[in-house]
Amino acid sequence: VQLVESGGGLVQPGGSLRLSCAASGSSSSNNAMGWYRQRPGKERELVARIDTAGIIIYADSVKGRFTISRDNAKTTVYLQMNSLKPEDTAVYYCIYTYVLGTYWGQGTQVTVSS
Repeated sequence: VQLVESGGGLVQPGGSLRLSCAASGSSSSNNAMGWYRQRPGKERELVARIDTAGIIIYADSVKGRFTISRDNAKTTVYLQMNSLKPEDTAVYYCIYTYVLGTYWGQGTQVTVSS
């Protein structure tokens, strides 16, 4: 499974960004996709996750600000990030999980700074 991420960048506090992650190489109809992040000096943490049943999990720190969604083919996942804060600065990693394993994207940098 290969994951290609896009959409990171520099944004001012209060701004918005949308991350995308396209998966290829898997035809599984039962999977979960999501986003983790690693902030400077911190461990990698779950941001949001969605599975093929439509069950969504958010980290408490992003609830009400971030929205995860996926396309009908369930091969692309999006993370709409609104009201961004400096503490959201991190490398964001896409993740794809199914019966044969877990795969990670290469990561995309999100920097929130004035």
